[in-house]
Amino acid sequence: MSSASLGRTNLRARSAIRAAFTLLVAAAAYEAVARSGAFPKALVPTLPTVAHTLLDMLLDGTMLRHALYTMYRVLVGMGVAVAIGLPLGILMARFRAVEGFFMPLVAVLMPIPSFAWVPLFILWFGLGNTATILIVVYAATFPMLLNTWTGVRSVNPIWLRAAGAMGARGTNLFWKVIVPGASPFIVTGVRQAFLRAWIAVVGAEMIAASAWGLGWVIFDAKEFLNADIMLASLAVIGAIGFAFERLVFGSLERATVMRWGMVRAAKG
Repeated sequence: MSSASLGRTNLRARSAIRAAFTLLVAAAAYEAVARSGAFPKALVPTLPTVAHTLLDMLLDGTMLRHALYTMYRVLVGMGVAVAIGLPLGILMARFRAVEGFFMPLVAVLMPIPSFAWVPLFILWFGLGNTATILIVVYAATFPMLLNTWTGVRSVNPIWLRAAGAMGARGTNLFWKVIVPGASPFIVTGVRQAFLRAWIAVVGAEMIAASAWGLGWVIFDAKEFLNADIMLASLAVIGAIGFAFERLVFGSLERATVMRWGMVRAAKG
C-alpha cells in the first residue's frame, strides 16, 4: 500500500473514531436524562427501550417497509430535481437570457417553504405518493439549481482561455473544463438537495401520505404517545442519512472532486 493510500486510510479511521465518540457522548447524555426521572418514561424512554422497539419493528418488517416507502419518494423526487436543476443551472450560467428569465421565478419561489405547499398539493393531487414526491421535487430543485449555477459561473476564466488556446471547443470544453471546475459546487448541491428532500418528505408524509413512510409512522405514533416508536423512526432516518453521506456522497466526491484535483475548492 502506498503512503498516500495509507494516509487516506488513517484519515478515514480517525474520522470514524471521532464520529463514534460524538455519537456515544450524545447517547450517554440522552440516557442520563431519560433515567433521571425528570420526565415520564412514556415520553422519554431509555435507549434499551427504543432499541427493543426498533428491533421488533425490523423483525416484523414494518420499519423496513416504512423506510422503503420513504426512500422511494426521496430518490424519485431527487432524480427529478437533479434532472431539472442541473441542466437548468448550467443553462442559466452560460446564457444570460435564460438566467434573466428564470432567476426572478427562482427568487420568488425559493423562500416559500415546501411544507407550505402540502395542503395545496393534496387538493390538486390527493393523498399518497404523487403529492409527496412533488413536494420533494420542489424542495430539492432549488439547491441543485443554484449550486450548479454558482459553480459554472465560478469556473476560472483563465482555465477557459487556456483550454480554448489549446483547441478545446464546445462539448470538449464543457466536459474537460467546465464540469470539473464546477464539480465542488455540484456535489454540494446534491448534498443540500438530499438534505432538503429528507426534510420535505418527512413533513409531507405526516399529512399527505396515506399509510406508509417514516414521517407517517412518527405522526401516527404521536397520537398514541408512543415516543419509543417515534425515536426508533428518527434513528432510522439518521442512520440512512449517515450511510448516504459516508457511502454515496463520499464516493461521488472521490470520483469527481478528488479525481479532478479540486479538493481545495471543495474544502474552501
